[in-house]
Parts: sequence; structure tokens; C-alpha cells
Amino acid sequence: MPTTTFYIFHGDDDIAIGEAVSRLRAQMGDSVNADLNISEYEGEQASAAEILNAARSVPFLADKRLVIVRGFLQYITRKGAGGVGKDQVTLLQEELPQLPEFTRLVFMERAALPANHALVKLAQSSANAYIKLFEVPKDSTQWIVQRAQTEYGKVIQHQAAAALASVIGTDLRRADNELIKLVSYVDDEGDITEEHIALLTPYVAEANVFEMVDAMALGNGQRALSLMNITLEQDPSDPGFRLYGLIVRQFRLLLLTREHLDAGGAARGNAIAQAIGIRSSWQADKLARQSRAFTLEQLEQIYRRLQKYDVEMKTGQIKPRLALDLLVASLSRQ
Repeated sequence: MPTTTFYIFHGDDDIAIGEAVSRLRAQMGDSVNADLNISEYEGEQASAAEILNAARSVPFLADKRLVIVRGFLQYITRKGAGGVGKDQVTLLQEELPQLPEFTRLVFMERAALPANHALVKLAQSSANAYIKLFEVPKDSTQWIVQRAQTEYGKVIQHQAAAALASVIGTDLRRADNELIKLVSYVDDEGDITEEHIALLTPYVAEANVFEMVDAMALGNGQRALSLMNITLEQDPSDPGFRLYGLIVRQFRLLLLTREHLDAGGAARGNAIAQAIGIRSSWQADKLARQSRAFTLEQLEQIYRRLQKYDVEMKTGQIKPRLALDLLVASLSRQ
């Protein structure tokens, strides 16, 4: 069976990609010579010739050489790469199938490569290649449950995982950071529960703000006030400034989203995220849904009102809690 000499790991699940590369690193052993036989390159700062030369270099007192390259395949096939990019693709197409058996050349691409990508096709047809797509799940609840169990030996209750997923979205690195904190806090005391999530995860307030704005859009003042009280109770040290800031941010993003959609912008989450300056396409999808409950004129009026209250709070004319009450009342119909 042919030896695998080059790998393509691509997709938006950078945690899984990183762990796959770590397993290849571990196969290099832990001797002093291991590090001498590992080379790493950033895609925008390397050339195909340089990468191939490193991959073909005979290992020093070892049986393998590992070369890790980040973002190179996307970089050389980006729009505007021109003839230079095409030449590098051609060189890789010619040389990758002929790599020495001691080579382990790994391309890490933190976005999915298209199926018609020249080097994806090469990897799929080459006996010495391994290619895998790592995708973030649309609902991270099960990922959180499995991660807690397999990585940290801890049980997180399903309701708690769902609560964490509702505020983390598809940002698995942030989810993992929260799990580390939760596991350390709970230690040997039992399962991770919803109470632990509410206590330790600062993003719960953001989820409540989403629900508050939904209630405001429906004119359900009672529900909006209930969520507001829950959020304020979770952080007794905040008289309302932080919550007010989150609401201002939410309506600013809704306004930007509505402007993007009304101008004919693409309704896809990643297109909206790029247009309004956020990283999460999952959050952008929620903003798109929520923005459709308001007209652009309504959002502009709400944002002006928020700015007015902000000035009044900063000049001592009004307290944050009253500003929040007035905002909810102005949008309530029941």
C-alpha cells in the first residue's frame, strides 16, 4: 500500500484540523531530533519551490520529515494570483505525486476548498494523498457534549450544552474555552449544569438580548421586561450599563444588516457578516431574520432614541434602568 506523503486538511473547524496535525506531530516522536525534522510555513510568505525543497530534504537522524503549510492553497488560487499562482499550482501538480516516502507534507486550509480546485482533484486521485474536510456543525450542542466527554472526561447535561450552544453559535474555539473554564470550576462535584452556564458564561446576556429584541419586535413588553430582569439579576454589579450597551450594539448591527439587505446585498450569513464587520455567519443569519421584523426607518428611529438615552445617562439626567424601561415601553404593544 502506497505511503501517504501529502495531506490536505480544509474547512472551518480549525480545532479539528489542529488536532489532526498534532497527531502527525506526535508520530515524529519526542526525541531531540524530532524538532529538527519539522518545518512550518505561512502561505503568504512561502513559495511552492521552497515548500517542496523542505519536503524533499532527507531527514536528520530520523525516518520522517514533517512540513506544515498554512493557507497556501487558498493563497495561490485567490482572485488576483495571476500567472504566478498558476505556475505554483502547476509545480505542485507535477511534484506532489513524486514526493519521497519519508515526506509528510500537510496543507492546512481554514476554509473549505471548492470541489473543482486543482489540488483537491489531485489529492482525490493520487494514491499517496489524504484529503479531509472538517466542517463546523450547524448546531454545536452535540459537539459540546462529546468534547466535554472525550477531551475532558466530564459530563455536561444536554440542556446545559444547548444553553452554551445558543450563545456560542458555531465558534467552537470559544466553546472549548468555555468548557475549560466550566470543567475547572465544577471539578469533581458532578455534571456541568445550566446553573453553571448561567454563572460562568458571560455570553448568556447576549442570548437574552437576542430574545429581548425578538419580544420588542413582537410588541411583547412583558416578555422583554422579564428577560431584562433575568439578565440584570445575573450580574448584580451592573446597574444596567452593560445590558444597555449590548442592546445598543444589537440594534446597530440590525440597522447595518437591514441597510445591507435593502441595498440588494446577499442574504447569506457569511456575506452579511463580512458586510457588517462581524466574524460569525451564524450570528449574521440570526440578525438577518431579526432585522426583517423592522423597517429601516423603524431601526433608524430606535437607534436615534438609544443615542439620546445614552447621552442622558452619561450626563446624569436618567438612570440606566429607567432608560431600559422607556425603551421597552416605546416598542411594546401589549
